[in-house]
Amino acid sequence: MNLNSSKLYRLPLHYHIFFWLTYFLFNTFRWGSYFNDYLYSLKTNLLGFPIHMTLCYLNILIFMPYLVYRKKYLLYVLAVLSSIFIMVFIKFNLTYLLITHNVWPEGPETIDKLTLNYTIDMMMGELYVITFVTAIKITFDFLNEQRRVTDLEKSQLETELLFLKSQISPHFFFNTLNNIYSLSVEKSNKTPKIVLKLSELMRYMLYETKNKKQTLENEILCIQNYLDLERIRNDDRLEVNMYISGDIHDKEISPIILLTFIENAFKHGVNKNTGAVIIDINFKIKGDFLHFTITNPMPEITEHKDNFNKSSGIGLENVKKRLELGYNKSDYKLSFKNKKDIFVAKLVIKVS
Repeated sequence: MNLNSSKLYRLPLHYHIFFWLTYFLFNTFRWGSYFNDYLYSLKTNLLGFPIHMTLCYLNILIFMPYLVYRKKYLLYVLAVLSSIFIMVFIKFNLTYLLITHNVWPEGPETIDKLTLNYTIDMMMGELYVITFVTAIKITFDFLNEQRRVTDLEKSQLETELLFLKSQISPHFFFNTLNNIYSLSVEKSNKTPKIVLKLSELMRYMLYETKNKKQTLENEILCIQNYLDLERIRNDDRLEVNMYISGDIHDKEISPIILLTFIENAFKHGVNKNTGAVIIDINFKIKGDFLHFTITNPMPEITEHKDNFNKSSGIGLENVKKRLELGYNKSDYKLSFKNKKDIFVAKLVIKVS
């Protein structure tokens, strides 16, 4: 622990005032009832409490950070005991001179000079006060550190989620811009329509995905815009079947997650295949959960197929990570499987 560890948490001034005032009143009434002399108790506490406070703040502000946190334990013990002894000596003489010659009325004997029994008894009392106050300080430091760590972990999770989302969007737009470039080189009449659809998707990405959750309806609308873009680009060779069942109203989901599955299906199932391609997408609401399934053909070219089997790509890997960071394990289930050259991705996720 470094020197600044003692400054993990500084209580506001009114907390200190409240603590010492409460402790002072409690001690005054306690000893006042014990001696049956509240005026005497008030006087001795008015004298003793500045000593208590001095010792406590010496310990938590100087001795602990400069000795304990630097692992100078022997010097710490000597410093604490020496300071307590000095304060006891001062307390004895001030009590004798200002309040009463009977400085130890609760003791076993009347004394008029500093004795070993008195010194040990007073030092133990001061040590108790120091330990009590230090324990409170350490407890507040611990609670504040736990809160700080929790806030830091939360901030790191949010930062990582934002980073993952920022990876997904450029990845998606990069592929789409490549498609537009190819069509523009061919001087295709489809180019303006694709640019328009892309602008709608960009608007959604920029303005509708800032929150942690997005309505399922908006996510599906975004997917439909993407599908329209792909239909324009691929013409008759592409067949997309999308089914929606159940009530999708008032449902929420993390933005872009579903679109990533769609984009991945086109990247591997359409762009790396020739001839007619069929993509099946199914949205089914059951209670608080969305059962989402998408199927696409595996890449025809052996080289692409081998690469696909080795890795599902940045898109699906980011989806896995976002699910881990943004949802409880009981709130989703993600699975992939290949069957007869068909790749199936299935996500069951809480949308309530």
